Amino acid sequence: MAEILSSLRSLMAAHSPPLDALVVPSEDYHQSEYVSARDTRREFVSGFTGSAGLALITKDEARLWTDGRYFLQAEQQLSNEWTLMRMAEDPAVDVWMAENLPEEAAVGVNPWCISADTAHRWESAFAKKKQKLVQTATDIVDEIWKNRPADEANPVVVQPLEFTGCSVAEKLHDLRGKLKASKARGIIITTLDQVAWLFNIRGSDVPYCPVVHAFALVTLNSAFLYVDRRKVSSEVNSYMEENAIEVRDYTAVSSDVALLASDQLDSTSTINRKPKAETVRNGTTEAEGAGVDLVWVDSSSCSYALYSKLNLEKVFQQQSPLALAKALKNPVELDGLRKSHIRDGAAVVQYLVWLDKQMQDIYGASGYFLEGETDKKKKDLRTTKLTEVTVSDKLESFRASKEHFRGLSFPTISSVGPNAAIIHYGPQPETCAEVDPDKIYLFDSGAQYLDGTTDITRTVHFGVPSTHEKACYTAVLKGHIGLGNARFPNGTNGHTLDILARIPLWKSGLDYRHGTGHGIGSFLFVHEGPHLISFRPSARNVPIQASMTVTDEPGYYEDGNFGIRLENVLVVNEADTKFNFGDKGYLEFEHITWAPYQRKLIDVSLLVPEEIEWLNTYHSRCSEILAPYLNENERSWLSKATEPVTVA
Repeated sequence: MAEILSSLRSLMAAHSPPLDALVVPSEDYHQSEYVSARDTRREFVSGFTGSAGLALITKDEARLWTDGRYFLQAEQQLSNEWTLMRMAEDPAVDVWMAENLPEEAAVGVNPWCISADTAHRWESAFAKKKQKLVQTATDIVDEIWKNRPADEANPVVVQPLEFTGCSVAEKLHDLRGKLKASKARGIIITTLDQVAWLFNIRGSDVPYCPVVHAFALVTLNSAFLYVDRRKVSSEVNSYMEENAIEVRDYTAVSSDVALLASDQLDSTSTINRKPKAETVRNGTTEAEGAGVDLVWVDSSSCSYALYSKLNLEKVFQQQSPLALAKALKNPVELDGLRKSHIRDGAAVVQYLVWLDKQMQDIYGASGYFLEGETDKKKKDLRTTKLTEVTVSDKLESFRASKEHFRGLSFPTISSVGPNAAIIHYGPQPETCAEVDPDKIYLFDSGAQYLDGTTDITRTVHFGVPSTHEKACYTAVLKGHIGLGNARFPNGTNGHTLDILARIPLWKSGLDYRHGTGHGIGSFLFVHEGPHLISFRPSARNVPIQASMTVTDEPGYYEDGNFGIRLENVLVVNEADTKFNFGDKGYLEFEHITWAPYQRKLIDVSLLVPEEIEWLNTYHSRCSEILAPYLNENERSWLSKATEPVTVA
């Protein structure tokens, strides 16, 4: 790490102008949460592997900012050269830079890897001391990254209508209607899932995310896809032509955004370009829709590099209309999500059945159902060793046997004891822990299926959980049930709902440092916006709406001891309420994740009758829904795992 920092500082000093600081973000050119191996620049310079964070290198310091999910992980992974900055506890990066860097300091950044919003916020913070944000012509990190992975030519794949439920023509028509209504003649689409969703294509350029590195520009008359042409087969090219989409080189997007800004892009199109209709007004010939002269840009996701190409007087700055359109699932997408979660639930149950037997046979554990001491002699004499990685590989194998499986939706969080307290723990074969029947085991995992994306978390114990562990698990379960059972009026946002999952924990002075819920894609990103359920202010931006998906995942983490999280995916439906105050209409949640909650971790005395009734109903449906996908032994196990809970 010291050698990397030294090399970067040498390049910073040689840069014109010389740089007082260099920012290395986590994101790629599309502001993605998960990035390809060749875009993991922040990981390369810092050694920190979490999906969120930002590195700042000055002449004599190196600091890394990350959020509460990764505090413990960053503490373990950062070398002595680095200082951890805890988001929401320490000063934000722009505040720190403005206060600690000298007057007129030059701060370098690759303008493709930060959003326009972020750049503007930093520039505002820099104004007081006349500091300046410098857009580097190349990425300085790439200049010293000698073994940077190559850019792979993974093929673009068309996602069939049987899974998308909506054609490209319909989506483009809807998008153009929104452009006209906002007096915009074109839009820049930079996020990978929005490009994939709009054009009904998928790819494999980013691990765990079935997307292709691509941009899109859409005008009232034309549509363009910017992608490495090596990835586009003749069949896919024909598909694009049929949908009046012109394929251009990935790197051409920069010059074409400039053409879009000057209203010259349409004239360069070669595919079925519709001539602009003209009308005569007051004796003057004008293009149809006079006054429609803006370019729509989502400055929260558009890179500073592209944003800088625009005429700011002709920019319509607002969240991309595709963000909400993609989040509002159509009936075909919802059907696919329900079906994929059933198959996924069967895989999780098969995994639990297998793991339960292994823990008893190899480690002498009392198992999933019984609370008994581990057979220490059997454990000590074991000849087979199971680790966090080997068991998660087994879970993947169960998923891989299911119809439409296309891979995992994120790296499996398979964590034993203290590792479970690391919220987004990533086990590595060389350093991961061995499973232990006397410690809590948390696994957070999901898969990509052609008809849906899944995400589920369960926490189990194969020995004797402590009274404290049971109380904490039960508090998390109560919050999980409380949110999932909520009914609320239209217009309610995720910031308002977040408290429902925390109240049972707050009663004991407990809490967790992450949001409670995120949207789920339809064979797209496992984390999908624009809505979320969280304490973060951004959760106020978009109300929860019917046909959205959202996770319900409260937790509790005790550093050095254990972690607990429970997670289901929910679909938002209209609620049939007795009354309808204010004529708002009311909403409720439908659970589509199916896997049992471990009864021996539940302190039933802490549950109220309504919670017990919900748990028993859920377990009954779980057994009924998954049974057709299991063999006789697995069905028997699940039947026992879902027996009704009763108050002693």
